Amino acid sequence: MKKGTAEAELLGQIDLRCLPRHLAVIMDGNGRWAKRRHLPRIAGHRAGIRAVRHVVEACARLGIPYLTLYAFSMENWKRPHTEIKLLMGLLRQYLKKEIRELNQHKIRLGVIGRIQELPPPVVHDLEEALEKTRQNTGLRLTLALNYGARTELVDAVRELLASVGRNGSAIIDEAALSARLYTRDLPDPDLLIRTSGELRLSNFLLWQAAYAELWITDTLWPDFERKDLFQAIVDYQKRERRYGGLGLG
Repeated sequence: MKKGTAEAELLGQIDLRCLPRHLAVIMDGNGRWAKRRHLPRIAGHRAGIRAVRHVVEACARLGIPYLTLYAFSMENWKRPHTEIKLLMGLLRQYLKKEIRELNQHKIRLGVIGRIQELPPPVVHDLEEALEKTRQNTGLRLTLALNYGARTELVDAVRELLASVGRNGSAIIDEAALSARLYTRDLPDPDLLIRTSGELRLSNFLLWQAAYAELWITDTLWPDFERKDLFQAIVDYQKRERRYGGLGLG
């Protein structure tokens, strides 16, 4: 079946009334993609940007309200300095080149993680991109940068304890902790996609993904296309979400 035909058929199967409200993606496999082609790892990261464009545009056109992409984890600092430097350069290029497209599709950019620990030029470009898309009312695109779910929980608990210190007392429950997470302004993800076939969350949205539907594909991130996204949504819509309760069947 031709690529365009397969994509159109999958799109036709999607019920636009039952889309995931929040889609999260662990974009994995850039390095393996490059290795299989005997290319440097940075070539895989560059190819991965194309996949980002495909998914962001498709989500905006479908009308999915929230999309969160795991772009750079706190563990990624363990990679070679040269690769990290190139990754930061690619991020800055993306932010500068994509602003026009983001605004054209009314996409609002957001970011989660310990952002101030990133290199100052990256922080500057991020803040500029956030400001330039702040008024957009379409898809909320959130980049997880220098992000780790365990660190997020630690930061949330610290903020909660600081509140106790200021006020003398505080209610400590799930709602109080959720209100202090980096994602406090986002709903929990309904669907979490992971590419490259790995069966783990890799310290991504551990609290928020408690009841997310997981969709794993062996496809490496640079090869991830609209048809893969559509297939994930079609499969998601066939599932019964019970949130720990009993089904109605």
